Amino acid sequence: MVTLAMSVCSCNKFLELRPQNGITSDQFWQTKEQLQSAVIGIYNNLLTGPTADFFEWGEVRADFVVPGSGVTTDESNIIASNILPTNGIVNWAPFYTTINLCNNVLDNGPGVINKDKTLDDKVLQGYLAEAETIRALMYFYLVRSFRDVPLKLKYTASDQDLQNLPKSSEADVLKQILADLKDAEGKAVATYGNTASDKGRVTTYTVEAILADVYLWMDDYANCITYCDKVIDSHRFGLVPNNGSWFSTLYANGNSIEGIFELQFSGSSVNPFYSFFSPSTKQHYLANPTLIDDFYSVDIDNPDNMDIRGSDVAIHIADQSIYKYIAYSPSSLRSSDASTAHWIFYRYADILLMKAEACIYSNRGQDALDLITEIRTRANALPDTEQSPSVDDINGLTDYLVAERAREFAFEGKRWYDLLRNAKRNNFARLDLLIDAAIRSVPSEYANGAVSKLKDPNSLYFPIPLSELQHDPLLVQNPFYK
Repeated sequence: MVTLAMSVCSCNKFLELRPQNGITSDQFWQTKEQLQSAVIGIYNNLLTGPTADFFEWGEVRADFVVPGSGVTTDESNIIASNILPTNGIVNWAPFYTTINLCNNVLDNGPGVINKDKTLDDKVLQGYLAEAETIRALMYFYLVRSFRDVPLKLKYTASDQDLQNLPKSSEADVLKQILADLKDAEGKAVATYGNTASDKGRVTTYTVEAILADVYLWMDDYANCITYCDKVIDSHRFGLVPNNGSWFSTLYANGNSIEGIFELQFSGSSVNPFYSFFSPSTKQHYLANPTLIDDFYSVDIDNPDNMDIRGSDVAIHIADQSIYKYIAYSPSSLRSSDASTAHWIFYRYADILLMKAEACIYSNRGQDALDLITEIRTRANALPDTEQSPSVDDINGLTDYLVAERAREFAFEGKRWYDLLRNAKRNNFARLDLLIDAAIRSVPSEYANGAVSKLKDPNSLYFPIPLSELQHDPLLVQNPFYK
């Protein structure tokens, strides 16, 4: 199997084989090489399509981000919880583009084995597993962000094939996500034989990590723990040690022992985060200036004793830069043409903390505390952020877990979903988590309005984009935005 970097070139050839109207050429879907290039085209689309949304949908509505001097009106409105159907950030088109590429492979890929006798069925099934898994991941982003969304499961080759689709319920979308992932679980490969592909393409462990996350979202704690344990018991992953190269190993270089699934940016395909976060540009977003005090704390007696995840990782205190995507080390910044930090969908720390969260709701409070301690120990978390809830104090354990996830995954696209997942449990019994976050981050002139909106659960999901409503008469706007 070619490496991911080489495969991007294959994707370019694949795109060149498609006529301008988008109809797949008669010469395609004939060989295993064409099938492979179509699969790699899915990854290439992730690199150039919804990457910014992975960050913005998962962070900007939460409490760690504040506007920079280059913030756009759409971005500022998301931060202020003033979201309209015309806001460009709620555009779901990049996700459905990726889904359509997955559908293309799933619809046309199986027939290749009848045309190319050198294509092994196990290899074919592995390709189909990649497409199923990424389709499921895209729908998981959509269902967490919009709740009810159209389920598009067939390939659209041209405008003539477009169909109007109504929204499917959250339950039906989640059912499809699980169906895709469960089918992929038995077909995905454990290894491609090289690190870049093992971290940058779907493996068995990618599928298991997403399944754990989906089950946690669904409050199915037993299955969440089962899939976390599958990743843990594989003994293929671990926490990057806290040493002098921790930052560069995990973030600057990527593909560490901790990484499970990472987008592989390179010099030929840079990420969008330099313009978002670099102090040499008009930054769109800054880190909340209260981040260190509110979440990481400071050792006044010994400033060198610090939580390694805070200063010069989550935030560069001097200018509030969101740091982990724009630096090689705590003292060395990237340039715009070297904006190649990977986007990490899942890493081993996430598996441990997802399991901890599921244990809280499975009468395994001590196990949850032990897992949180494992994460804190690696990070040299300071005593001021340590909490001591009893093992049967659900709310206390949840507060501790949510705060630890905040410290561990700052700006990694998880904060809003973490808050929403924990807030919505038991009929939004912990809505205070979202309200407290709004008070910390929403500009003061909008804070009262934001808090009032958050009390309506329908406001917690994006509006259907206006352009989609105009083109599809079967779509109905989400209730809060009617």
